[in-house]
Amino acid sequence: MASSASADTITATSPGGAAEMMMPITVTHLVVIAIAIVLTIAMIVWGQKRRRQRREGERELAERSETVEVGSAATVAETRAEEAPPVPASAEPATTPGVIETPAVATAPPPLADTLPATPPLAAEPSLTTLKGLGPKAAAMLVERGVASIADLAALSPDQAASLDADLGPFAGRMARDRWHEQARLLASGDKAGYEAIFGKLG
Repeated sequence: MASSASADTITATSPGGAAEMMMPITVTHLVVIAIAIVLTIAMIVWGQKRRRQRREGERELAERSETVEVGSAATVAETRAEEAPPVPASAEPATTPGVIETPAVATAPPPLADTLPATPPLAAEPSLTTLKGLGPKAAAMLVERGVASIADLAALSPDQAASLDADLGPFAGRMARDRWHEQARLLASGDKAGYEAIFGKLG
């Protein structure tokens, strides 16, 4: 009995005996580790496949949405074009047989007085004859053409003044020669000193 016990002790304490005792545990561990590695690799492959499928799905959805947007825009444009009422062709004016059509006569431009800006008369405003070289007859012709005061004459633009000057009959050219427009502007602005420095004493 003592010899068998000592033999067991020797076997247990010898390296070979220890290896034999550890062998089942080591094989079991290796199997478990191998299974874990296989499962991990399978999960990684499965995850990559799922990720690839998801990207492809997202790409398809994006392409479909772009196609739908373009198609819907075209559909809306076509619908609007269909809903728009047809533009009628320019109809020719109906003519009555035997009636000769006369061309439309152009209307005359409004008189110069209608185009002048309205200026309220001043209380102590001098008359048109105050201007140098402008007598009663020329003043009457100006009044007939809508220029009744120095303020009216000053309010004319250079083109209006030139047109009025050419329309004064026997006095045509006098406005430019005697500078009525410039005189009227100085007096209308109240620059008496400037007027007298250029045209002499007022009165």
